[in-house]
Amino acid sequence: MILDQFKLHDRVALVTGASTGLGAAVAIALAEAGAEVSCHGNTRSPESTCDRIKSAGGVAYAISGDLSKPETPKNLVAQTFERFGRIDILINNAGTIRRAPAVDYSDDDWAAVIEVNLSSVFRLSKLVGKQMIENGRGGKIVNIASLLSFQGGITVPAYAASKGGVAQLTKALANEWAKHGINVNAIAPGYMRTANTAALQADETRNRQILERIPAGRWGEPEDLAGAAVFLSSSASDYVNGHVLVVDGGWMGR
Repeated sequence: MILDQFKLHDRVALVTGASTGLGAAVAIALAEAGAEVSCHGNTRSPESTCDRIKSAGGVAYAISGDLSKPETPKNLVAQTFERFGRIDILINNAGTIRRAPAVDYSDDDWAAVIEVNLSSVFRLSKLVGKQMIENGRGGKIVNIASLLSFQGGITVPAYAASKGGVAQLTKALANEWAKHGINVNAIAPGYMRTANTAALQADETRNRQILERIPAGRWGEPEDLAGAAVFLSSSASDYVNGHVLVVDGGWMGR
C-alpha cells in the first residue's frame, strides 16, 4: 500500500531545535507517523514537545546542548544512541539569526550564526552518516534550508551565507551517500510564523510587502512543514536525493 511508505514505525529520529516552532512541529509529525523521537533543545527545554508526543501515545526523549559549541553534536548523538541504540532519521533544524547591516556586522555574530546554522549541520550529518553507513541500514537526513538559500536577504549576511551553505552541503552529502541508501535532502521554508520572523511580522510595512508577494496570502505555520518532513523521512522518498524542497506558499514562483 502506498500509504504504508509514509509510516515511520521502527524508526528513531533526532530533531534539533525541537523546543518550539518548526522543530517542534516536525518532531510531533514524525512521532505521529510512528517514529521514536529524540528532541533537542538549547535555550528552551524540549520537554513540552516531548510531553505532547507522549500524551498522544508516542515515544520521545529530551536532550539539550548548545550547538554553537563544536563538541555538542557528538554529545547529542551519543545521548540519542544511549537511549535508542541508533538513529534512522536526522532532522537538522536548529538555527539562529542575527540582524545588522553588513558594514556593522560583528565577527562574533558571523561566527555564531555559521557555527549553529552550518557547521553543526555538517558535524551532526558526519556523525550520523558514518553510523548509517556502518550499520548498513541506510537512513534519512533532512536539513532545514531557507528561501535565503536562493536569495540574499537584507541585513542578514551570515544567515544567508549559512543557508546557502546548507543547500550545497545537502547536495554534496547526497552525492557521496546515496549509494549507501542514505537520502540527504532539505526543506526550504518560506516566511513562517516563528520567533525568528517576529521582527518582520511586527513591522507593518514589511509584513504587508511579504503578504502581497505570497500567492497563498498568508504566513506559513510550523505545521505546514509536517507533510514535507514526513515524506523526506520515509521510504516514500527513497529515490529523492540532494533535493531542496521549497515550502513557501508560492513565494519563489511569484
